[in-house]
Amino acid sequence: MTPTNAVARRWQWLVIALVIGGLLWLLRPVLTPFVIAAMLAYLGDPLADRLQRWHCNRTLATSIVFVVMVLLLAGALVLLIPLIQRQVMHLISSLPTYGAWIQNSMLPWLEEHLHLSRSTFDVNSIVANVKAHIGTIGNVAAVAFGYVTRSSLTIIGWVTSLVLIPVVTFYLLRDWDVMVAKIDDLLPRNIEPTVRRLARESDSVLGAFVRGQLLVMVALGAYYACALWLIGLDVGPLIGMIAGLVSFVPYLGFITGLLASLIAALVQYHDWQHVALVLGVFGIGQVLEGYVLVPRLVGGKIGLHPVAVIFAVLAFGQLFGFLGVLLALPISSVLMVLLRYLHERYVGSALYDERAAAAAERAPVTLELEPSLAGDDTHDAHPPPK
Repeated sequence: MTPTNAVARRWQWLVIALVIGGLLWLLRPVLTPFVIAAMLAYLGDPLADRLQRWHCNRTLATSIVFVVMVLLLAGALVLLIPLIQRQVMHLISSLPTYGAWIQNSMLPWLEEHLHLSRSTFDVNSIVANVKAHIGTIGNVAAVAFGYVTRSSLTIIGWVTSLVLIPVVTFYLLRDWDVMVAKIDDLLPRNIEPTVRRLARESDSVLGAFVRGQLLVMVALGAYYACALWLIGLDVGPLIGMIAGLVSFVPYLGFITGLLASLIAALVQYHDWQHVALVLGVFGIGQVLEGYVLVPRLVGGKIGLHPVAVIFAVLAFGQLFGFLGVLLALPISSVLMVLLRYLHERYVGSALYDERAAAAAERAPVTLELEPSLAGDDTHDAHPPPK
């Protein structure tokens, strides 16, 4: 291929990428149910593949996985919604107690040690505002119904999304391997080995994040909720579930849950014994997360710095709203694979080191991947259509 043709081809790929990106940007308001369905299908595909190896056809395997996912989701909703509502209502009823603790204990301490005036904080106003806003959480169904009934289009949109997610999930899960094989067939043959290698690495990273991190969040939420309930915190289960839910951002769940639990322990018991118990709970949680859950369920394949995680969540949320928050870390994980590949190409280029590039040009050409890149996989990364 001449240099002119190579440059023209790169420009063609750039135009194609820009067109696809522009279409996704324009269609982002309607993509949320499809993205959620694709994530659910991705989660269920390994189990469906395993059932196929046990001599189930793909439709039967998909039906079994789909029913299991629906039952798990329904069971979680039945168990969690009443618990969350009770915890929120208990928190609302305890707000005057928190306000009195702030007024009688926290503010005098701040005034003594930080030389802040009591007039800096209007506790009564803060408690009234928090109570007014948090009260809406206790009756989420009524608030949501009141919101959606203001517009028939909103109702149609919500109903359409709720119907689309299970339907699209079923068909994507059934045809997942077929779609992957067709995409593989459409790739230009000269870049197909590279794309296949990057797809294999991206699948490994996404599998580690989507499946592993989800299990870590559930395990941490269950541990914190049960442990805080066992030491006697009235709102411990609510704090534990929130800490587990936001634990996908490194240290955010730990810091949020620890601060909230310390305040709850001081307000409820007014002693240091329960503060020590809270510190013990979260200390054990950090050891459990760092040495057991993350190494076993996620591993070190994602490679995202905590600052990069926070930036990704905020940036994608600003650009795409809820859909961006949903996709921030999966997309960032795939981008890390691409950046590692670009770094590899850059280090071997003349732009970085002319001697290394010249040595690479003199080296014999081989069509096989290096062992470190190919791994020990003996099967095709993209199975043929079933």
